[in-house]
Amino acid sequence: MTAGSLIEGALRRDRLLVVISLLLVVALSWAYLLAGAGMMQEMGDMLMPMSTQLWTLGYALIVLIMWAVMMAAMMLPSAAPMILLFATIARRRSERGEPATASGAFAFGYLAVWAAFSLAATALQFGLEKAALLSPMMESTSIVLAGAVLIAAGIYQWTPLKQACLRYCRSPLDFIMTHWRPGARGALLMGLRHGAVCVGCCWMLMLLLFVGGVMNFAWISGIALFVLVEKLSPAGHWIGRGAGVLLVAWGGATLLAAS
Repeated sequence: MTAGSLIEGALRRDRLLVVISLLLVVALSWAYLLAGAGMMQEMGDMLMPMSTQLWTLGYALIVLIMWAVMMAAMMLPSAAPMILLFATIARRRSERGEPATASGAFAFGYLAVWAAFSLAATALQFGLEKAALLSPMMESTSIVLAGAVLIAAGIYQWTPLKQACLRYCRSPLDFIMTHWRPGARGALLMGLRHGAVCVGCCWMLMLLLFVGGVMNFAWISGIALFVLVEKLSPAGHWIGRGAGVLLVAWGGATLLAAS
């Protein structure tokens, strides 16, 4: 067996391991969300949302975990091409004698940034609930707030920051070649950077969860699917901008209905 075939075999095994790991994390995350994400309680024979009036440290931790798991479930599928390409390039570089670079460190850095976003989302949810602006299903009870968020999300789809971040998310090879850092620390830093770019791309879309309901599984799935299409479809740029127009129109109609 030649050295080339050995390397190709190792690359295939690495890719398979990364794919299985990603699928497992995503499947477990979605299963956790389907089970209620710790936010549901038994009321007789039915599962109902937990009370949103008493914010204890334990409840805040449950909300934070819910957001972190939800971000992993929604964002890892669209980040999979980047992680797989990173694992392939890291293996090829290590075969040339460069320091070994773990794709797990890259993925950890990526998820760490979304965990930080989850902390901010938890704080925002706390503020909205204290202002009595969220229902037990964690959707806006204010038509004005819902309309404003829809319009803001639509406008953001057209901003230079959104487009710059989306370009990096849609071009894994360009990102890796531009920001490559060797070793485990380098992989972690690259994961953190890519996570920051991804948050820059999608943070306003995540705030739409407060419009349709943080515990609305269909709404969660719809946003996750849109993120996947926007990042991976050849026409993703135009799909994103088209969605921006629709969001602004939807938000405007919502505000008109409230007047």
